[in-house]
Amino acid sequence: MYFDSFADFVAMGTHGPYVWSAYALTLIVVLANLGVILHQGRKVQATIRQKLRRQQLQEQDSYEP
Repeated sequence: MYFDSFADFVAMGTHGPYVWSAYALTLIVVLANLGVILHQGRKVQATIRQKLRRQQLQEQDSYEP
């Protein structure tokens, strides 16, 4: 590797704060995107379940003599 010690690796010369903040920001954005996708997926599933329930109730009401 190019670094003599772990401290040198973390410091990355004088670029450590820039490099690690860029990694942290990237991780935050990726996790936020994942969170939004999961949240929207749950909302869509809930909406589909509600529509199916309404449809089933309407079908039951229309078939009763």
